[in-house]
Amino acid sequence: MFCQIRKNIRTGGRNIMQDLNIALIQFDIVWQNPEANRNLLETKIASFESNPDLIILPEMFTTGFTMNTTKYAEQTDGDTLAWMRKVATESSAVITGSIIVNEGENYFNRLLWVTPEGDFSYYDKRHLFRMAEEHKYFTQGNRQPIFDLNGWQIKPQICYDLRFPVWSRNRNLEYDILFYVANWPKARVSAWDSLLQARAIENLSYSIGVNRVGKDGTNKEYNGHTACYNFKGDLMNERLETEGITCFHLVKLDLENYRKSFPAYQDSDIFNINNIP
Repeated sequence: MFCQIRKNIRTGGRNIMQDLNIALIQFDIVWQNPEANRNLLETKIASFESNPDLIILPEMFTTGFTMNTTKYAEQTDGDTLAWMRKVATESSAVITGSIIVNEGENYFNRLLWVTPEGDFSYYDKRHLFRMAEEHKYFTQGNRQPIFDLNGWQIKPQICYDLRFPVWSRNRNLEYDILFYVANWPKARVSAWDSLLQARAIENLSYSIGVNRVGKDGTNKEYNGHTACYNFKGDLMNERLETEGITCFHLVKLDLENYRKSFPAYQDSDIFNINNIP
């Protein structure tokens, strides 16, 4: 297993420093076994043929989508953050994905964003999947962070957030890349495909989704379809239904030129989300 960056072939007129290399890891998460999953991922990342700037892992990548919060929750500054710091430093890449985090009496489905320097930021899942009773075990997030990487503004989301476009709306082009980490079942994968594409088109941004494969401990089946859509809604890769690593070379100038030629954002509706602090 290795990562080869898929480069756009261009000549002249681009700033190499504004390009971004991204690796998306789709794998079969070992049910409720954080150590096994960290070891699996470390092996996959060590096999990369070229180093990306950003590595994206699925939702709850240490456990699978479990509601067993009391047993598998970590403190934010726990074993997985220490592991992510180590991997980020060794690979010289930002690494991100979500885990279960405990703070006081609250549990969060928390995405960690960890840099090679050891710094970290986070995003807590806003929309909790009530059909699996996630809202009974986890606390809803209320922050909308945007991360900066090599001059790119990047907005994180988690799984069920994908169904709620107001939460991800790109007001005044505040971000360039929108990404979702997920445990999205095979039974509803057509919605995953359609909504990822829609988020790219409506937000004039790259839209990325990183899903898992295999079966979890509840016998739910996942078939991946990890994908990257460009700012026009074009699919940039073949959808895999098995374990795999998909890599992309994103060119900032392509995004900027399209936004100039098709400035639909200038006609967007002005609104505020009133139910968050």
